[in-house]
Amino acid sequence: MESKEQDKLLKVGDLAKQAGKSVRALHLYEELGLLTPAARSQGGFRLFDRDALRQIRWIELLQESGFSLHEIQTLLRDWQKTHYGPEASRALRESFQKRLAETREQRTRLQQLERELEETLQYLHTCEECAPVRTTTNDCPQCPVDHGMKDEPALVAGFHIASRTTGVSGIAIPLGTKNR
Repeated sequence: MESKEQDKLLKVGDLAKQAGKSVRALHLYEELGLLTPAARSQGGFRLFDRDALRQIRWIELLQESGFSLHEIQTLLRDWQKTHYGPEASRALRESFQKRLAETREQRTRLQQLERELEETLQYLHTCEECAPVRTTTNDCPQCPVDHGMKDEPALVAGFHIASRTTGVSGIAIPLGTKNR
């Protein structure tokens, strides 16, 4: 390889810095066949071209999509073994459709969790107005304050139930004060 071309190539450490990865991660990608050096220097250093950054981003996207490195390795091997384009595309499409369905399910679960957290925070906000100031956590399950909802949120109820069933008494820190 010409010296001028080699000047444009990156050593693994420089590539790692630009990609925001560790050198160890890039070596693992290389071991798994997911990343290939463009050349080696006379001193034996791995040298990578600019396509390596795109390849690393590809790996990141697949990992963010829920694929493990070994699953990515399998996808790549299957892609490379298949000489017929539509067949290779079909296999990828099936994998990506499965991930999309899983992502949508996860998004639904996260939206439910978001609603639960919002309701819990709304409920807990009303607890700041609880009187008398010396109310303990043991008093909370029988709280007379209207929290604006029929039942207390599960995230609050769990603390009340756990304190009652484990025999742990309420913490003797008056509500409305800070633990110092």
